[in-house]
Amino acid sequence: MAGAHGGVAFELVCVKTSGDLIQDRPLREAGGKGLFTKELDLALERGEIDIAVHSAKDLPTILPAGIEIVGYLPREDARDVWISAKAPDPRALAEGGVVGTASLRRGALLKRLRPDLALAPLRGNVETRLAKLARGEIDATILALAGLQRLGLVHKATKVLDWAEFVPAVGQGAIGITMRRGEAAVADLLRPILDPATGVALGCERALLRVLDGSCRTPIGGHARLEGAALTIHAIVLRPDGTQFYETRLRGPAADFEALGEAAARELLARAPPDFLER
Repeated sequence: MAGAHGGVAFELVCVKTSGDLIQDRPLREAGGKGLFTKELDLALERGEIDIAVHSAKDLPTILPAGIEIVGYLPREDARDVWISAKAPDPRALAEGGVVGTASLRRGALLKRLRPDLALAPLRGNVETRLAKLARGEIDATILALAGLQRLGLVHKATKVLDWAEFVPAVGQGAIGITMRRGEAAVADLLRPILDPATGVALGCERALLRVLDGSCRTPIGGHARLEGAALTIHAIVLRPDGTQFYETRLRGPAADFEALGEAAARELLARAPPDFLER
């Protein structure tokens, strides 16, 4: 930001969220995605901060009335990675191996591929998860490549997983910035560092999620990729045990990004049983 605005000074305010503090149970049992945003939303509403910086995949589909997403930083690689000293990829892990993950999506995608593997809950930051793996508490784990890139830990990845088998989470790899709604001066200040292409892809993915209206108890993957003036979205919904899934790939004009995400969601809803997505 300093590079974009010369001598403008910015104060950093660290805010601990409920999602950071709750480590003893899956977040879906404690309130879901909003646990990573509610304290930051309150700080914005109270005027204690002017912008809030989020992992885009933690942003709820519906924000508080007075808060909006102003945009996104350029997206990192959105793929997941497999990390294990015991197997080069999920297919090679010994039968009954234990994979640590807190993500319903990753667990369901893994079970779709290897129903024999066991899943163990794994919370905490990246270093905490890698330490549990190193101690042998689990045989493998799956993490976001973008998180490893930002921490300088890409060398820890055993294999980058293919988009087609492990569809990323909506928003994975992107940093989203929220502000109080309608504050044009703040939006103008941020504009030089925001990435319109990431905004198009994330707008499509969030439209998908908004129409699906899935809860944190429903494994959902959705990833949009911009290629010139065209946009492609790959979306999937699964049973938590991976035994049943529905997926689609749609392509359309990038200018119609929201309509494309909504169309993908409607196709999935039309094909899946009425009770497939928990609400």
